[in-house]
Amino acid sequence: MYSRATFLRTPSGPQGRPPCPPPTLRYVAQRHPDTGDLHFWSFIDYAIDGAGRALPGLDPLAMRLVLSLHRAANMLVYDLESTVHRPRGLSWPGFRVMFVIWLAGPLEAKKVAELSGMSRAAVSALVGTLEKDGFVVKDRDPDDGRALRLGLTPAGLDAIADDFRAHNEREREWADALTEDEQRTLVDLLEKVAARSVHMGAKQRT
Repeated sequence: MYSRATFLRTPSGPQGRPPCPPPTLRYVAQRHPDTGDLHFWSFIDYAIDGAGRALPGLDPLAMRLVLSLHRAANMLVYDLESTVHRPRGLSWPGFRVMFVIWLAGPLEAKKVAELSGMSRAAVSALVGTLEKDGFVVKDRDPDDGRALRLGLTPAGLDAIADDFRAHNEREREWADALTEDEQRTLVDLLEKVAARSVHMGAKQRT
């Protein structure tokens, strides 16, 4: 039996028989492990092993670093949204928009998009919902009458203050896995990785 990856990457052979998979895919095609015991985090080891066998020459440490960062961030976001924000009537994107406006507003929508790491289209759609909920208000920029700024209503201020108190408590629970020195070291290392984006010309949302 061949994996779905093989059929997606190679054409069918004569009389509909599956072709011989190319060398870089033979490991994927021939391997039939029991994946029932895999879970979101243990898949990292499985993926590094499988990708390394399928594509010799890959950098396994770089793969582990990025996979671990990405999956840890996903776990944190899902937990924060499901335990803190959803119960208080906010989505994760809605929280991000209100958080930026709360601390840096009033701001134009394009600046909110930049500071929250979201697209302008996503922010525009969210603002419409947050306006209907009575949390966000638009007004004219006093220095440029053509520009609209986003601010929080009194109800929005109350909502984000209550929401972020709970958010920070949950952050503390996650951070307690590390000592204070370990937390500072991790922050320093993450900032070092982020700074690398400048030197490598990494793409960012604009």
